[in-house]
Amino acid sequence: MTSRSDTDDYLSLFLNDVPLMDVRAPVEFGKGSFPLALNAPLMNDEERHRVGICYREKGQDQAIVLGHQLVSGDIKAARIAAWKRFAIQNPDGYLYCFRGGLRSRLTQQWLRDAGIEYPIITGGYKALRRFLIDQLEAVIASETFTLVSGRTGTGKTRLLNNLPSSVDLEGLANHRGSSFGRQITPQPTQIDFENHLSIALLKTAHQPHRSIFLEDESRLVGRCCLPDSLGARMMAAPMMVLERPIEERTAIIKEDYVIDMARDFIGRDGEEAGWLNFRDYLLNALERLRKRLGGDRYAHLRSTMEAALDLQQTSGDLGGHDEWIQALLKDYYDPMYDYQLGQKQGRVVISGGPETLLNWTQQSA
Repeated sequence: MTSRSDTDDYLSLFLNDVPLMDVRAPVEFGKGSFPLALNAPLMNDEERHRVGICYREKGQDQAIVLGHQLVSGDIKAARIAAWKRFAIQNPDGYLYCFRGGLRSRLTQQWLRDAGIEYPIITGGYKALRRFLIDQLEAVIASETFTLVSGRTGTGKTRLLNNLPSSVDLEGLANHRGSSFGRQITPQPTQIDFENHLSIALLKTAHQPHRSIFLEDESRLVGRCCLPDSLGARMMAAPMMVLERPIEERTAIIKEDYVIDMARDFIGRDGEEAGWLNFRDYLLNALERLRKRLGGDRYAHLRSTMEAALDLQQTSGDLGGHDEWIQALLKDYYDPMYDYQLGQKQGRVVISGGPETLLNWTQQSA
């Protein structure tokens, strides 16, 4: 393997999707990492904890001795083997620890002893994180943004993913941004969300464009919080309003929240448990709207949803879902959206169907 120098070219790492080997402990990795980083720790959580106690009580030298005692023999051999696999599979990658210090150097030395030269990211995770925070604010301050708005079920994310220079905030947050919006996989931590957002904006900012397109979101996408600076820019950004007939919106809602979610739950949990978990997902999402819907309306919608689920389970017929979907759209989501849009009318630059908006963006992007 050709020897390469250590690097502090953080921008190049993220723009080029360079593979990263994170040798921090799993607990550190779980709190925050990067999209293409693989956790291959020098020490596991318990070992790190014990070394940390030793460091505080007896100093660095004794902590290093303990670390070598804990990571030795078969344990050391297994970790070096994992690093070698990563290095061989990712010859253009880099490794890092928290600050690019002792753990990175030790990993690098053990790899060298095993016959592999592998470079370090100078400054480690802390420097990479600082770079992304600074770049996130810089991009937010310097770029022009245009929002894709529209009533629930118009397919805003579908349109967004066909637009030039777009960033999918819901995709990054792994949440569709409503009571029904959770996915079967968990949302990222706030730090991971911010890291992914910064990288996505950086990549978009380095492509030819006039504006970055975002979906019109509130401050929270599930539990992921948009940066205050981005929220402020979005509150003043021009807007495209996507429009579709109620029948098309119903079909989109049914595909996203019924067909796809049932498939995902069953694929993950098996036929029986998956169906029950999918059923609970829909009913619990409706339950979260209970206070805002009011008792009578909630009871009617729940009864309608349960009947639709029973019909789907027994016959595969999805038609029963249309009634509760359209009732929620007409009586709950649409009035709320129309009120909010009324506060933003001066920012609307174009309204229409997906082809109209797509053509407009291609002419103006």
